Amino acid sequence: MTVYHCPVDGTRSEITALTWCCPVCRGPWDLDFAPERGVAPNALSGRVDSLWRYEEFLPLAAPPISLGEGRTPLVPLTDSVSAKLDYLMPTLSFKDRGAVMLAELARRLGPDRVVADSTGNAGTSVAAYCARAGLPCTVFVPEGTSPKKTEQIRAHGAHLVTVPGGREATALAARAAADGPGVFYASHVFNPYFLHGTKTYVYELWEDLGGRLPDALAVPVGNGTLLLGAALAVAELHALGLIATRPRLIAVQAEAVSPLAGAFRAGADDLPPADPSDPAAVVSPTLAEGIAIPRPPRARQILAAVRASGGTFLTVSEDHVREAQRDLAARGFYVETTGVACWAAVREGGEAVRGSVVVPLCGAGLKTGMAE
Repeated sequence: MTVYHCPVDGTRSEITALTWCCPVCRGPWDLDFAPERGVAPNALSGRVDSLWRYEEFLPLAAPPISLGEGRTPLVPLTDSVSAKLDYLMPTLSFKDRGAVMLAELARRLGPDRVVADSTGNAGTSVAAYCARAGLPCTVFVPEGTSPKKTEQIRAHGAHLVTVPGGREATALAARAAADGPGVFYASHVFNPYFLHGTKTYVYELWEDLGGRLPDALAVPVGNGTLLLGAALAVAELHALGLIATRPRLIAVQAEAVSPLAGAFRAGADDLPPADPSDPAAVVSPTLAEGIAIPRPPRARQILAAVRASGGTFLTVSEDHVREAQRDLAARGFYVETTGVACWAAVREGGEAVRGSVVVPLCGAGLKTGMAE
């Protein structure tokens, strides 16, 4: 049976245990899963038009709770840059790719309740899929979360808990609840099933591009769930002989909250130990709220994945976020402020973004409105 394992100390746990983190180091789990065979892109044409068409590559079979997630369009922005419209998902963000995996796993395990924490998009997605699965759900969000996102969470029937303070305080509150009996922690950070959902972003690119990938993938990075999913898919496709070369990973952060970019430029393998007295520990406000994560639990994995790909980190200013959102709207794409970060970076990236590049438009503009 597929089991969790800790990438730090090797601890293992059965999936059925509802153990949301490694009991030794309290770090995130990885999953003992690797696809044993693959399919050619031309063999997929008759399959279901959702991410579940890639069943050979997924640790769960197609579930009854699917909302048709995945298979979002890939459209050109320039001669060398294309955008994948992941805001055209059932809950209007890419988080549906991973949330459907978590909700289906929870449905099979039958917990008393599901708990999630989020700045909004992951929470709305988990709430929707739990509603679809008939699972009671509680979502913790930071104070100041977009009212449009909290309205969506409530609309799906989830119990909403607003936590004073920022993203870190919200995560701590959710993790405390997750330690209770009979609770499934639908964590898009700690549970690796989420990454096996987000990796389908790259499988879709591989299919749409005729069995190849672009020279570079630009990905917004807060907790790194899309980037790590992308790295996972690239490794699987390469191991199966389905691609010959691997794309560079270009990780994008907001200048205001860019701990990983700083660590990367310093040549560090991980973030430095937390120091609350350090002025840098204070999280500055940013329009890219979805990636404003000061201490991502998978920091070491993110940094290693970017380096292994030959990629880099880019940061964007608040003015560049505003300009990118307006520019995309003028081109016909209404995208939330976090979701425009990669386009903002690629427009300014120079040599780092040479060759063909794909950027994800991760969330719909209806979730946050236009930046002022």
